[in-house]
Amino acid sequence: MKKILRVLVPAAFLLLTPVFAQAVDDFQVTGNVTEKTADSITVMKGKERFQIAIDKDTKMTGDVKVGGKVTIKYKMHASSIESKDAAAKEPAKKK
Repeated sequence: MKKILRVLVPAAFLLLTPVFAQAVDDFQVTGNVTEKTADSITVMKGKERFQIAIDKDTKMTGDVKVGGKVTIKYKMHASSIESKDAAAKEPAKKK
């Protein structure tokens, strides 16, 4: 029985990991449009300001204009990541 579990548990982990790794949450904001340009839309939700990029693939239904209320569904992804504490973790040289 232990031998079977030793094989099945790692196999199940390997099979399920790609499913969880690809899952990216969708986010949503509803508010009033304060600015709209060819490449972005700005929405105020309460006191929070959301500026979200748009492009030719962005689906828009209805007449989106400044002052109107919209619901935007979006995803976040990193375009670059820079570690700020890399230099601090390097050990000091001894003399």
